[in-house]
Amino acid sequence: MTQLDRTRNVPAAAPAALADEELRALDAHWRAANYLTVGQIYRMGNALLTEPLRPEHIKPRLLGHWGTSPGLNLVHTHLNRVIKARSQDALCIWGPGHGGPAVLANSWLEGTYSETYPDVSRDAAGMARLFRQFSFPGGVPSHVAPETPGSIHEGGELGYSLSHAYGAALDNPGLLVA
Repeated sequence: MTQLDRTRNVPAAAPAALADEELRALDAHWRAANYLTVGQIYRMGNALLTEPLRPEHIKPRLLGHWGTSPGLNLVHTHLNRVIKARSQDALCIWGPGHGGPAVLANSWLEGTYSETYPDVSRDAAGMARLFRQFSFPGGVPSHVAPETPGSIHEGGELGYSLSHAYGAALDNPGLLVA
């Protein structure tokens, strides 16, 4: 089935191949998001691995699901590319509850997390705080929550996510909901 250019109701042009530099930037973003995600799940200290990893750098109780995180990071990375390239209004509804560290990693990378929470700055100290606070007493939950920048719901239930996505799309038909 041929896709249509909705603005002109004619067949859409084939998408251009990504330039090597854009592919490298997307890969670097995805790898950075994965590093930040795994750091939140597992690490209490030594965020930049400036010294050999020791047992005291590892959290005593692990929460969050690494298994969902690389996929969420991949979606976020490429969706941001589409949003920028097309000036698209978009909203992400994250279903996997314990995939929260992926959403936090991406909001920290793009700067929205630090805008909302200036004490989690976009530097080594902020990264260390991001790692320590995740799923830790007095920190942030192990799932997406309303206080997460860019989130409109409590994560953890795919059904709830779908109902939020349908509601958002029905309220705003021009909105891309992923």
